[in-house]
Amino acid sequence: MIASTWFIKLLLAHLLTDFILQPTPWIHEREVKHFASPKLYVHGCITGFVAWLFIGWQYWLTALIILITHVLIDGWKSYQQKHVRYFLMDQLAHLSVIAICWYFSFVKWEDVLQVIGLLNGQTIYWKTITAFVFVTVPAGILIDQLTQHWQEKIENRASLANAGKWIGIIERVLVLILVIQNQYAAIGLLITAKGIIRFNEKDRQEIKTEYLVVGTLTSIAIAIITGLCIKL
Repeated sequence: MIASTWFIKLLLAHLLTDFILQPTPWIHEREVKHFASPKLYVHGCITGFVAWLFIGWQYWLTALIILITHVLIDGWKSYQQKHVRYFLMDQLAHLSVIAICWYFSFVKWEDVLQVIGLLNGQTIYWKTITAFVFVTVPAGILIDQLTQHWQEKIENRASLANAGKWIGIIERVLVLILVIQNQYAAIGLLITAKGIIRFNEKDRQEIKTEYLVVGTLTSIAIAIITGLCIKL
C-alpha cells in the first residue's frame, strides 16, 4: 500500500469516528463518568475497528495502538474544561499517534535524513517558512505599533485589539497564500467582503473606522509585500 494513501485512510477514519459516528450523548456521559463511562470504550473500539477496516487486516497492531491511545486521550480530555486549547491538544495528540504509526510502518531514518538534506539546500522553502511566521504575530506587533495613535482614542480598545489580532493573522496568511499563487483578484474579493462586514456594523465611530481602515490596509500591504519578496 502506498504510504500516503495509508496515512490518508487513517486520517479519514479518525474524522469519521471522532466527529460523525460519535453521538453527543456519548460525549456528555464521558464528561461525567470519565474512564468509568462504557461509551468511552465503545467509541475507542469503533475508532480502532474503522482504522483496521480501512488500512487492512495485516496492520492490526496499528489499529490496536489507535484504539488504546484514543481511549486514553479522550479519557484525559474528559477531565479538562471546555476550551479550545484542550480541543486542539486532544486532536493534536490523536494526529500525532497516526503520524507515529505511519512513520514506523513506512519511513526509514535514512530517507528522513535525505529529505532534510534536500530541504536545507533549498532557499525557497526557508524563505516561505520565514514569510509565514512573519505575517502572524511579528507583523501583528508591527501593525499594533503603527496604529497606536488611533488605538489610544478608542474606547474599549482591549477587546477590539484582541479580536483584531486573530482576524489580522488569518487575513495576512490568506493574502500571502494568494500572492504566492498569483491570485490577486481574490485579494480584492477578500477586501470587499471585509469592507461589507465592517459597513454593516452598528458602532461606526469615526476614529474606530479610521483605525480599522488603516489597520486593514497596513495588514494587507505587509502580506502582499512579503509575498512579492518571496517571489523575487
